[in-house]
Amino acid sequence: MNTSVTRRGSTFWHRVKQQKVLILMTIPFLVHVIIFRYVPIWGWLMAFQNYWPGKGILQQTWVGLENFKTLFDDPVFYQVLRNTLAMSVIKLVMGTVSSIALALMLNEVRHLFFKKTVQTISYLPHFISWVVAANLVRDALSTDGGIVNDVLMKIGLIKEPIMFLGIPALFWWLIGVTHVWKEVGWGAIIYLAAIAGIDPTLYESAMIDGAGRLKQMWYITLPSIRPTISVLVIMNLGWVLSSGFEQQYLLQNGRVIDYARVFTIYELDYGIKMMRYSFATAVGIFR
Repeated sequence: MNTSVTRRGSTFWHRVKQQKVLILMTIPFLVHVIIFRYVPIWGWLMAFQNYWPGKGILQQTWVGLENFKTLFDDPVFYQVLRNTLAMSVIKLVMGTVSSIALALMLNEVRHLFFKKTVQTISYLPHFISWVVAANLVRDALSTDGGIVNDVLMKIGLIKEPIMFLGIPALFWWLIGVTHVWKEVGWGAIIYLAAIAGIDPTLYESAMIDGAGRLKQMWYITLPSIRPTISVLVIMNLGWVLSSGFEQQYLLQNGRVIDYARVFTIYELDYGIKMMRYSFATAVGIFR
């Protein structure tokens, strides 16, 4: 018994010694996670207090679950929950489908220069901050010289400019479309990498059997990248209550605020701005 335990212990330390370089490489990431993910959990105590600046966190008045009761009794909370879930689902579905579609199309392009050009142009918006991107969207959708309204009027689809950002029913879809414009190229990179790992002999066999490009994509490419799609969808589902902040905050206005307010904006407007720090913390815990 003691011999087997000793043997397992020596094997463990032998493996650690062999992989010491890899272990050292993971230390900075481990420290980052501890400092920025676990240490701030101490602040969750504020959600169970009537926190007020100037006192120590253990000197505050404890109120139990009162902040959570206030949260669930607030009708705005359910409006925010609806908006957050709706925009998250729209962004997830539209983003995933568009990225896969772009990756499939780029994979079928045989002209290398054209393929690289399209790929570069498609993922450049990813590196633009939402401050810049939101202003571009506002200018494009403007009723005063906006390119979208000008084009629609030129081809006769509309007779007068439409205030797209002022229509509540369109706001969620505009969030989805602008998300696709900004992230489709970046998302397609992962799927292109997965497609590059597919065995070429599968395509050769399909061509011999008379399968065209569409059938090859449907019966070979998509099934082969299904594990990658599943993993990315599952990972994105973990952020379903975090549908963003900058995008909604910069594109919102008084006309659409009931459809634009998500949890992060709710924390800011109904918590921090009103100096309700404990309430804001309770919202953050729920999110």
